[in-house]
Amino acid sequence: VQLVESGGGLVQPGGSLRLSCAASGFTFSDYYMSWVRQAPGKGLEWVSTIYSDGATTYNADSVKGRFTISRDNAKNTVYLQMNNLKSEDTGLYHCGRGSGTNLRYRGQGTQVTVSS
Repeated sequence: VQLVESGGGLVQPGGSLRLSCAASGFTFSDYYMSWVRQAPGKGLEWVSTIYSDGATTYNADSVKGRFTISRDNAKNTVYLQMNNLKSEDTGLYHCGRGSGTNLRYRGQGTQVTVSS
């Protein structure tokens, strides 16, 4: 199993970023996929989960109305569109196979920094 995130960077408060996660080594369309994040000095926080067919998604209260998870099963890729970013969204974002924070497989992460 390999998961490779991309799309992070430095953005001003109120800005947007789109994260991508390319998956390989398993049948992508069979699995829930999630995004989790870790802020500096804090533990892992669940952000979003999408069901295998993409029809159902769940988001943490802290990102509802601002973040959207989606997937393209033909491309084995899961996305996280992040709008109206806040300083508290700063952290290392990982995608993972499954749901919640106890993910058996997750990528190395992509850094998101929200700062003026």
